[in-house]
Amino acid sequence: MVKEDVSRQAMESSTGQVERLLETNRKQSEIISAQARAIEELRATIVELNASLAWLKRKVFGKMSEKCKPVDNGDPKLPFDYGDLEQIEAEIEDARSRAAEQITVPKSRAANKTPRRNRVVMDNLPVVTVVIEPENVDLSRYVKIGEEHTRTLEMKPGYLYVKDTVRPTYVLKNEMEAVDNGEKAVITAPMPLMPIYKGMPGASMLAEILLQKYEYHIPFYRQVKQLEHLGVKLSRNTLDGWFKPVCELLKPLYLELRKKVLAADYLQIDETTLPVINHERHKAAKGYVWIVRAAVPRLLFFHYDNGSRSQKVAVRLLKNFKGYLQSDGHPIYDAFEDGEDVCLCGCLAHIRRHIELCKEENLEYAMQGLKFIQDMYNVEYMADKQELPYEGRAELRQRLSKPMLDSFELWLKNTYPKVLKRSLMGKAIAYAYSLLPRMKPYLHDGRIFIDNNRCENALRPLVISRKNMLFCGNHEAAENTAIICSLLGSCKERGVNPREWLNDVIGRLPYYLAPKSDRNLKELLPDVWRK
Repeated sequence: MVKEDVSRQAMESSTGQVERLLETNRKQSEIISAQARAIEELRATIVELNASLAWLKRKVFGKMSEKCKPVDNGDPKLPFDYGDLEQIEAEIEDARSRAAEQITVPKSRAANKTPRRNRVVMDNLPVVTVVIEPENVDLSRYVKIGEEHTRTLEMKPGYLYVKDTVRPTYVLKNEMEAVDNGEKAVITAPMPLMPIYKGMPGASMLAEILLQKYEYHIPFYRQVKQLEHLGVKLSRNTLDGWFKPVCELLKPLYLELRKKVLAADYLQIDETTLPVINHERHKAAKGYVWIVRAAVPRLLFFHYDNGSRSQKVAVRLLKNFKGYLQSDGHPIYDAFEDGEDVCLCGCLAHIRRHIELCKEENLEYAMQGLKFIQDMYNVEYMADKQELPYEGRAELRQRLSKPMLDSFELWLKNTYPKVLKRSLMGKAIAYAYSLLPRMKPYLHDGRIFIDNNRCENALRPLVISRKNMLFCGNHEAAENTAIICSLLGSCKERGVNPREWLNDVIGRLPYYLAPKSDRNLKELLPDVWRK
């Protein structure tokens, strides 16, 4: 009995030890698994931090130009090893190679450089001749045989003047004739309509104030100093008091511009920040202003809706639009993805920006992706050089750009599994692949641009003005900014001199807006305006 008890106790003790060891082993396995997960998370975090650091270095020290430089190491070979897809990939790669051979690589900037012609600008300017004779010389003893000319470009400062509109008053010599014929005995020409009722400034003065603020980006307080140097002392409040009425005068023309832009069947859209003072919180709040550009007829307008950037604003603004809508990849435009009347178009420049940021993280893959994009831009370069019409451009894209885009799509599929999803390259590939379906429409319609850069470029004057004025005082000021920037931006799109246009339009608008006027405001829009 004693031996059995000892044996049982020994077995129980051994079993307990085994169980304790198993429990310890299980806990250690859990700890090891947790540590492995933590290590992977730390590795991913390191990748993200390195990517962020590389992005910051590029922003601070790198170049800001988006121009593609030719790849020196040739066309990188892509590892197509997907089994059943090998034949398809080989066919697409072969089509891409044949298309690449037909693409004309743009010459370097140095090769395209034209000779400087800085003296030609002076040919149509008035000439003031200043003759300098030799001093302390008896010219009667000499015979003139020629002249030496030195031409310099000079400038006089701006000046102000008073326009005195004289309206003579006449009276009939024989007042009885007025009674007999029913005529007025005293006559005076009617007062011309003024841009601001009983206001001091004329059309040219108001035009200059708007140009200085939104074309040359000079705030009111600096304009006041300029005017003082020209001999007129005005206050900032005075300029602000003139600014509001002239914006109200131009608003009906702005609304006509909006109608014409929204009636087009191909629009480009973007948005940017516009800080507006929040008087309740006593600080500037981040607001947004939208830009809508009609590629044809090359007009645009800005839209401000209480500073909102919500999807509802875009839907409300484009509720009746039918046609192509080109934008970046922001989710607010996803509302038009499944629409029957709207076809979304992507922007290759945004795809390129995301891939270019990956150079320091993964140079090999970044250069491979940029090579595809560069080839597609080279096709556009060829079309521009040949001045192809829309139909010819579409045919060229079908022949050369389509194989490039198909091969780029396969490269994205093949490369994505080989990179970390949270890395810059992983995010760039995911972004590009999600927008790839929106790049397909440009292959079939020569009117559609390969990117949205022209719309973004139209935003730059507003961005510069924003840096100078810092913020808008209220929502009304932001709406007035949208009005003026819309009209000036459309002038730039059409190649119209904004000073001449504003001088003429501000002076004529009171007659167009007068009661019972049968004049059409559309006649004053920059695309049809004639002085």
